[in-house]
Amino acid sequence: MPCNFGTFFQVFIKLWLSCLRMEFRGLVMCFALCVVYTTSKPTERKDRVHHDPQLSDKEHDDQQSFDYDHDAFLGQEEAKTFDQLTPEESKERLGMIVDKIDADKDGFVTEDELKTWIKKSQKRYIYENVDRQWKDFDLNSDAVISWEEYRNVTYGSYLDDPDPEDGFNYKQMMSRDERRFKMADKDGNHFADKDEFTAFLHPEEYEYMKDIVVLETMEDIDKNGDGFIDLEEYIGDMYNHEADSKEPDWVKTEREQFAEFRDKNKDGKMDKEETKDWILPSDYDHAEAEAKHLVYESDTDKDGLLTKEEIVQKYDLFVGSQATDFGEALVRHDEF
Repeated sequence: MPCNFGTFFQVFIKLWLSCLRMEFRGLVMCFALCVVYTTSKPTERKDRVHHDPQLSDKEHDDQQSFDYDHDAFLGQEEAKTFDQLTPEESKERLGMIVDKIDADKDGFVTEDELKTWIKKSQKRYIYENVDRQWKDFDLNSDAVISWEEYRNVTYGSYLDDPDPEDGFNYKQMMSRDERRFKMADKDGNHFADKDEFTAFLHPEEYEYMKDIVVLETMEDIDKNGDGFIDLEEYIGDMYNHEADSKEPDWVKTEREQFAEFRDKNKDGKMDKEETKDWILPSDYDHAEAEAKHLVYESDTDKDGLLTKEEIVQKYDLFVGSQATDFGEALVRHDEF
C-alpha cells in the first residue's frame, strides 16, 4: 500500500508538539512517540548536565541557528512565543525586555546585567516546568507529593507487564526514580514539597543532589559495570561507531580531551570525582559564558556595553521571529 506522506507528516507534527509538552518524559520516549503513536510513558534520563539543558537542550552552533541563544536569553517556553512573531513585533518586544535588563537605568546593558537576566530566565523556566507537572502528581491536592503518587502516575500499569514490547525496563527505571526521590526528600518525611519536587526534577540545580546526578550519569555510560568510565565508554556515549566506519574529526578531539583533561590521574578511566568535574564543572558558569557571547556578537562599537539599539539591531541573535524555515513554518499552520 502506498504511503500517504502528507497524512503521515501531519500526524508526525501533532505528535512532536505533544512531545514538547511532556518534557519530563525525556527525549528518548519523545522520539519514539513521533515514530509510533503510543501513550505517554516514563523513560530514562539521558541528558548530560554539562550540556546545561536548563539554558537550552539545543546545540550551541550559531552557524546553524541562534536557537540556543534564544532559549538562554528568553527561557525555553518564552522563546517559542517569539517564534510566532513578525520581525517588527520581535523588535518591539525585545526593546521592552532591554528596559527590564538595564537594572540601573543608565541606558546601557552590561555583561553582569545580561548574566543576571539569563539566570532569571533559566529559573523561570524551571519553576514553570515544575508548576505544570505538580498538578499532575499531587492527586489529593494536599500540597505535597508522595512517592506513591508519583509512581502511580508515571508508571501505573507498565509495572504489571514483565516483557513490554518497547523493551524498557520499567522496574529498573522506577528504582532509579525512587532513589532520586528519596534523596530529594531532604527532611526525610516521605513526601516532597514544591522545593523538594523541584530538586527531584532538576537535581543539577541543588548542591545536595549533585551526587545523584553523577551516579546516574556513570550508570548510563559505564557499560561494563566496573564503576568507572573508560575512553571507549566515554566516546560511545556520544558517537555510534556503527553509523560511520571512519571517525569524524570531532571524535578525535574528544579522545584527546579525555586523555588530557577528563582523566586527571591518567589511569585510563574517569572515577566519580573526575566525572563530576566533567558534567558539573565548578569553574564554568553557562550563564556567564552566554552573556559574554551575546555581548561579543552585539557590541558594534566594542566598548563593552550594549545599547538598546545594538541589541535590537541584532534581534535575530537574541530572539526569534516568524520563520521562513520550512519545518518551523509548518508547525505554525492550524491544520497541524
